[in-house]
Amino acid sequence: MAAGQEQVEALIIGAGPAGMMAAEVLAQAGHRVVLVEAKPSIARKLLMAGKSGLNLTKAEDPARFLAAYGTAADWLAPLLAGFGPEAVQDWARGLGQPVFTGSTGRVFPKVMKASPLVRAWAARLGALGVERRTRWRWTGWDGAAVLFDTPEGPRRVLADATVLALGGASWARLGSDGAWAGILAGAGVTPTPFAPANAGICIHWSPHMSRHFGTPVKGAALRAGPVLSRGEFVISARGLEGGGVYPLSPQMRAGARLHVDLLPDRTAAWITERLARPRGKATVAAHLRKSLKLDPARLALLQEFGRPLPDTPEALARCLKALPIAHTGLRPLDEAISTAGGVPRAALDDGLMLTARPGTFCAGEMLDWEAPTGGYLLTGCLATGRHAGRAAAAWLSGGTLDASVEISPRLS
Repeated sequence: MAAGQEQVEALIIGAGPAGMMAAEVLAQAGHRVVLVEAKPSIARKLLMAGKSGLNLTKAEDPARFLAAYGTAADWLAPLLAGFGPEAVQDWARGLGQPVFTGSTGRVFPKVMKASPLVRAWAARLGALGVERRTRWRWTGWDGAAVLFDTPEGPRRVLADATVLALGGASWARLGSDGAWAGILAGAGVTPTPFAPANAGICIHWSPHMSRHFGTPVKGAALRAGPVLSRGEFVISARGLEGGGVYPLSPQMRAGARLHVDLLPDRTAAWITERLARPRGKATVAAHLRKSLKLDPARLALLQEFGRPLPDTPEALARCLKALPIAHTGLRPLDEAISTAGGVPRAALDDGLMLTARPGTFCAGEMLDWEAPTGGYLLTGCLATGRHAGRAAAAWLSGGTLDASVEISPRLS
């Protein structure tokens, strides 16, 4: 074999959740696995997400859980059935990480961090014989050879099966830069263009809003098109951020207008009756605070986007129930939590193998699926990584997808 070239059974490119899951499945099936990562360490985006509490999955009705994946729900359904919320929780426990379910159904490790889970997972992969190589950046193919730039110079790897788990195109500093799209396009696979998902929105605020920067807004509801979101959001110097805004990214990308209901638990009739009461010498702002218990942040939003304020109780009630939010679009792609677009389903077979390049499988966020935050993203990455790993194991064995290839629930 030529210098700088080696032969491996299973090559995994990308050491995030999808790639690590594919590596585990293949190693448990008895194959020699090499896990390659362009960054100096593994699971960087997962570790960053875990700094504010690692949301593993969502414990809820299966149909509702699946619906969160939108237009990709149909083709993801069998993958999520194979590794859904219950399996994710068992997997975390098997790595020595007890979990708990919050009041909204979100599931977290009890330590509220990603680092213990990642350390335990890396140890298990090592015990299974997975070879790990960092600072290896994939640069494409030369015939059957997979090419890398490494600290030791260019390297060529001949792999019997390859799993690409390269992430999306957001948070490039953590490894997801989308550079792989050009490589795949050169190989006859045209990715769906990238777009920000789970992103904040850009707003040019009036000066009076500066004192509210960093303030969370609770007890409100945001709507874009047919989708309603009741999560908390934050007024930031650049716009609105947070879990209440992120699920509306697909609708806003499609051009839907954004409205906020500042009093979602009150009817317009109730608000009108309160506002119709005599206010005497009180200002409109004071009347709103006293009669509706409107906190300063919600009052500031009303004054920012409702100007001039309607002069009748009925019109003001309508404004409070559907306040139009003037914004200039989603935050840039690299600031988004995740990415829409990527490898289209039509380019893959049922095992997530590229039909244009047999023996090469894709998994994780680089696939063209989109889900909101709240545990759906990570569950989807784990499920697709597991499925691609099982399909790659079947490819290596010369058979069909083998249901006996499973993840061990316990540490080795």
